[in-house]
Amino acid sequence: MIEREQVLHVARLSRLKLSEEEVAVLERELSSILDHVDRLAEIDIEGVEPTSHVVPLENVLREDLPRPSLDRRRALEGAPDPYEGAFRVPSPQAEA
Repeated sequence: MIEREQVLHVARLSRLKLSEEEVAVLERELSSILDHVDRLAEIDIEGVEPTSHVVPLENVLREDLPRPSLDRRRALEGAPDPYEGAFRVPSPQAEA
């Protein structure tokens, strides 16, 4: 069983502010998850090959071939504030 202090510790590490109701809900939910993991740990997996996917994967991407791209001048036509051939965006510090 997960205790309240453990939920608060994980919330602090995650930088989450939780209400008392959320703490109570997470206590139950996290405890349930850990109980399930404990049950899974009891399963005999001797001889079972490790896998990351239950079905085989195949590459379905197209061949990577160079091709003409959009002209820079035309790409910047719709930009609200182009600068020296590039898109200008607000500085992250300006938004803070």
